[in-house]
Amino acid sequence: MFTKQLKLVCLLFLTISIAGIQDINAQKRKKKKNKAKTEISSKSKKKKPKKTIKSLTKSSKKLDGLFTIYQDTVTGDVKLLLKKDQLDKDFIYFSQIADGVTEARAFRGSYRGSSIFNIKKHFNKIEFVAPNTSFYFDENNAISKSARANISDAIIASTKILASDEKKGEYLIDANPLFISEVFTRIKAPNFPKSSPFAFKLGRFDKKKSKINSIKNYPENTNLKTEYVYNNPSVLNQGSRAIKDGRYISIKVFHTFMNVPENNYQTRMDDPRVGYFLTTTNDMTSTETVNYRDFIHRWKLVKKNPDLAISEPIKPITWWIENSTPKEFIETIKEGVLAWNEAFEKAGFKNAMVVKVQPDDATWDAGDVRYNVLRWTSSPNPPFGGYGPSFVNPKTGEILGADIMLEYVHFTNRVKYNKIFGDVSKASSEEEALAIFTNENNHMYCSAGHLMHENTMFGKTVLAATGASDLEMEGMKREAMKSLIMHEVGHTLGLNHNMKASQLFSPEQLADADFIKGKCLTGSVMDYAAINLTLDRSKQGQYYDTAVGPYDIWAIQYGYTPFKNRAEMDALLAQSTKPELIFGNDVDDMRSPGKAIDPRVMTGDLSNDQIKYSIDRIKLANNMMKNIKQRFSKNGETYEELRNAYYIINGQAARAGDVISRFIGGVYVDRAVSGQENAAQPYTPVSLADQKRAMEALKTYVFAPNAFNAPKDLYNYLARQRRGFNFFARSEDPKIHAEVLSYQKRVLNHILHRNTLQRISDSELYGNQYKLANFMTDLNNAIFKADINTNVNSFRQNLQTEYTKMLLKMINGKSKYTNASKAMALYNLNRIKSWVSNGVGNIATKAHKNQLKLLINNTLKDVK
Repeated sequence: MFTKQLKLVCLLFLTISIAGIQDINAQKRKKKKNKAKTEISSKSKKKKPKKTIKSLTKSSKKLDGLFTIYQDTVTGDVKLLLKKDQLDKDFIYFSQIADGVTEARAFRGSYRGSSIFNIKKHFNKIEFVAPNTSFYFDENNAISKSARANISDAIIASTKILASDEKKGEYLIDANPLFISEVFTRIKAPNFPKSSPFAFKLGRFDKKKSKINSIKNYPENTNLKTEYVYNNPSVLNQGSRAIKDGRYISIKVFHTFMNVPENNYQTRMDDPRVGYFLTTTNDMTSTETVNYRDFIHRWKLVKKNPDLAISEPIKPITWWIENSTPKEFIETIKEGVLAWNEAFEKAGFKNAMVVKVQPDDATWDAGDVRYNVLRWTSSPNPPFGGYGPSFVNPKTGEILGADIMLEYVHFTNRVKYNKIFGDVSKASSEEEALAIFTNENNHMYCSAGHLMHENTMFGKTVLAATGASDLEMEGMKREAMKSLIMHEVGHTLGLNHNMKASQLFSPEQLADADFIKGKCLTGSVMDYAAINLTLDRSKQGQYYDTAVGPYDIWAIQYGYTPFKNRAEMDALLAQSTKPELIFGNDVDDMRSPGKAIDPRVMTGDLSNDQIKYSIDRIKLANNMMKNIKQRFSKNGETYEELRNAYYIINGQAARAGDVISRFIGGVYVDRAVSGQENAAQPYTPVSLADQKRAMEALKTYVFAPNAFNAPKDLYNYLARQRRGFNFFARSEDPKIHAEVLSYQKRVLNHILHRNTLQRISDSELYGNQYKLANFMTDLNNAIFKADINTNVNSFRQNLQTEYTKMLLKMINGKSKYTNASKAMALYNLNRIKSWVSNGVGNIATKAHKNQLKLLINNTLKDVK
């Protein structure tokens, strides 16, 4: 037994020993193998040549220019060659959309802003840095030594140097991550916390599909056109028919890099009495109460002969009409551009504006920043009628380039429901419209074209309804086009809107065809004025502005006159108190309920008596409504044109109601400086007479039982043309009650806005005689008194219910209304409760009154 065990132990030991010897031998062999590999690797490393700029670009095409670019002829990848003298030097970056989709707010011609950037070398990396240029420090002030304190610059990108040539001072970097990304400009908008999950959204940026489409290099600028592709495999909202597949969206972007001009450009500071776009800067070494150091945006114009009062400029502002322009529009467009030469002559320049037509064989693209182009599109979902952006040197405000985008739909008979009149859900969405037309850089997209399209559609409807000739119709449309061109060109010259300019002429003067012939109907073409249509059609004259206005000429004088001294400039600015030179822009305008305070700064108005003119507009609309069924029902055609006419006419009446409503609680604003001759006080409440007149007009034309009336047999014919399954998502019948209520709510939203009611109370302290108690009583009476003791029709029932609900919300504990406003709301509710308790009327009326009484009782019980 023992012997057997001993044999087993010896055998086990022998096995282990052999295994150990084998393992040791294996380890020795492995070490030898690894050593051999290491020696081979070491030898190969020693033999591997050093990467050089030449070796890394041997399969690339060299594109010389501001920044030398190498593009691989096989893969298309790009590399950027930077020179030592380009480090720590300022450049300008600018981008615009070459093509996109309106759903993503990225569409052809939309500018994305410009910024200063510089390039820095940090050890083995190259950094692209955008310095914060919002602040100015006087270098002679000791505090300038802390100029960078608590101010953040933006490190846009940091990338490793691939190869360098220290003798030549050159550095090569991989440029793909710079251009095939959203490093320089963001296209995809951020998701807002309250945004609907069904809203259209771009997907993830797809680096594999995105690419550089073209590169154009010049000594002073480098231009790249990239195509950004976004993937959204689980897309909910596919977008419009303009999008083939919502999962895959392409946005094409122009990127421009340019030298900062060194041309002795003289900056000009902003003055609040004139409306220019600005580059805003704060002077951090100033001790003044206001430390603004804001530059207006303007072109550099220098006289060929400085000794002449009027001289041609060394370099004029040259515009190219894109070869996509319909031939019949070219002459009218030229007239619109060259009309501004009248203003420039007053500023001392002859032929400052020049117009050329792009030849069909032109080798340059309209997106090239070296050319200022009037461009055309016919978009499936047009974002504007016209849009005139410019880009500037962020350091000085000098305009370096501009485009004007024009949409063909503006000059057609197609109604853009979603942008102008809308269906019911869009009727009171001015604030939403403002959001849509503002991009991420807070640049306002001009929507003058939308209002002008609405005006022109109304003009066509009125002319067609009154049997006007084809010649008159074409004349009206040409006036509209010229007016729009002048407006958008004004933007490219640096001017922003002047919504106050419509005060120039009286209603009587505007109805005098001989008096207004060839004139600007307002103080400025930069207004959003109404089309001039006379109530008495026999007195019809000019429809639109056909020349620049007195404010336009004065503003160009301020921006472009080469003043000899400050006294000359101050003398010009002192003229701001002239009635024809009043100014108020988008900051001051009252298109959104409760937004601003001066009723003269409004869109869709005209004349120095806006109330009277608006009443006449409503009367004209009511007159037109009587005959549209006969005028717009054509044998063999559908009723689409008739339906359009109905909404166009009602839309104009509704806009006139908006204009009138702004006089309630309105305050006139004067921007003159202290001590200026003929200056009014800064704030002057609208007179009692005008506020009462406005209230009476609202009572008669907006709130009355017969407001927005139409012939009864008209409603049967408001049918949309069927197209495939276009009624699949909703019923096709016209929502007439909801439409009328939306017009009335637009007015109520303003006159019952907490800002308006608070202003009525506050302005009582400085001259307002239309007391809050008087206004609220008048409003209550206007909405209920006419039919307290009779049947209440269905339109008035809607109005009264909506108004009552608004009052109930005002007295809610969480309401932000003033105590005085809440008290009057409660007073009015009790009055309504007593009125609806009279039990008078047919069954529908009694049911309506009972509902109001129940709503009031339930809410008052909860409030107590």
